[in-house]
Amino acid sequence: MPKGKQDNMDDNSHLMNGALQQISGGSASISKGRPGVDEGNVKKNGIVGTQSSDKTSDITSSLMPKGKDKSVDYSSSSTNRGKSENALTQLNLAIVGHVDSGKSTLSGRLLHLLGRITQKEMHKYEKEAKLQGKGSFAYAWALDESPEERERGITMTVAVAYFDSKRYHVVVLDSPGHKDFVPNMISGATQADAAILVIDASVGGFEAGMDSKGQTREHALLIRSFGVDQIIVAVNKMDSVEYSKDRFDLIRTQLGTFLRSCGFKDSLVSWIPLSAMKNQNLVAAPSDNCLSSWYRGPYLLNAIDSLQPPTRDFSKPLLMPICDVVISSSQGQVSVCGKLEAGALRSGLKVLVMPSGDMGTVRSLERDSQACDVARAGDNVTVSLQGIDGSNVMTGGVLCHPDFPVAVAQRFELKVRVLDLAIPLVIGSQLEFHGHRAKEAARVLKIISVLDPKTGKVTKKAPRCLTSKQIAVIELFLDEPVCVEEYTNCRALGRAFLRTLGKTVALGIITRIIDDQEL
Repeated sequence: MPKGKQDNMDDNSHLMNGALQQISGGSASISKGRPGVDEGNVKKNGIVGTQSSDKTSDITSSLMPKGKDKSVDYSSSSTNRGKSENALTQLNLAIVGHVDSGKSTLSGRLLHLLGRITQKEMHKYEKEAKLQGKGSFAYAWALDESPEERERGITMTVAVAYFDSKRYHVVVLDSPGHKDFVPNMISGATQADAAILVIDASVGGFEAGMDSKGQTREHALLIRSFGVDQIIVAVNKMDSVEYSKDRFDLIRTQLGTFLRSCGFKDSLVSWIPLSAMKNQNLVAAPSDNCLSSWYRGPYLLNAIDSLQPPTRDFSKPLLMPICDVVISSSQGQVSVCGKLEAGALRSGLKVLVMPSGDMGTVRSLERDSQACDVARAGDNVTVSLQGIDGSNVMTGGVLCHPDFPVAVAQRFELKVRVLDLAIPLVIGSQLEFHGHRAKEAARVLKIISVLDPKTGKVTKKAPRCLTSKQIAVIELFLDEPVCVEEYTNCRALGRAFLRTLGKTVALGIITRIIDDQEL
């Protein structure tokens, strides 16, 4: 692996310090897009992205590996993005939580309050919702556009919107909460810098999300496993319990214990009681005395501005996992969508598309559904390519620097934390492997060892099976090879999780890629 591609792993001993810890106002805009969708379900107008960045200096030719052909120039020094574009740091914010917790309503209400959804548009949504007997879904319909989503009253794909706060250009990734669409939720989690975990405060609502079949637990585990360490817990529907402090405290106590077990630090978790429907504690302090009489903390928009800015790998070679592919046969053009994990892109550059190994040229870039000249690490972009066969470009692939191709592997070792299992994992167990946007059928080839959760030392070699809560090293074989890296070389491509029968059963990191010659 080229040294220039390696990450600084000072905190590797924590092994993601999260779900895997035991293993080792402002103005608004909205656009519906596809930061990664599953099974062909897409929103309109492509992916949304914008300027990053917490660093405002131009990317220089240091992106270009020494001794390499300067004709493939990955610097952005020739393009000036302007002071206004660099005024705000981009923050990719995933909205997650159990089904019916009010995620889309919260997102829609927030955007309306910030002025992007006009009163005329809101009246249209209200009228349409009432005609279908779903008047309370009006704000959610600003993001849930498809007839099936509106008919079922649930989000099925990741909707994308964006707004500006005082500190950030926020890209909102409104994720589905239903258990059937967890793979779609993952597409938002893999791109997030921080998350809002929406909780239904109503009696029975919170408990359903925390049940073994609820999605509150799974969503919290998944976003932590993908490197998100900052979280805002939005305790929604507080009006349904008359803004009870006792109810809020109970939720905070029970959920707080679980979040700590996932690896979230108390100092990086904010707790905000609110009501999206009643407009309480969203962009201003609560006006209802039942809440303001005891709550003195920040409102939601202030909590977002209190998040720490994300770090970006500007100086490393290009790396962009592909979340979605759009092929225009009439124009002979291929467009790919995703978040730049490292490096930069500009029009005219040559890029390597993996796993096919084909070379293409960047024809144009879009960020926030608008053309742009340069995209940097942290940006969510649509990249139009030319000179490449669309059949060789796939979701789960990776755009990378021609001199720094990512690894493509079919067999590797994983250090995993096993979650709640109904049936133990054994050699031969059939699973679904998920890593960034790659998804592939897999089977367990070997169970190498079980590890002590505190020391990480081997406690048992070659066990016959794995049960709930165990930490272990396993060897996995995929039906087809995928783009991955060892976690110590690249976190974004080194995280993985395993699912079966619609449930996540293990979270892990790739510790060793096994080459063909080792077989």
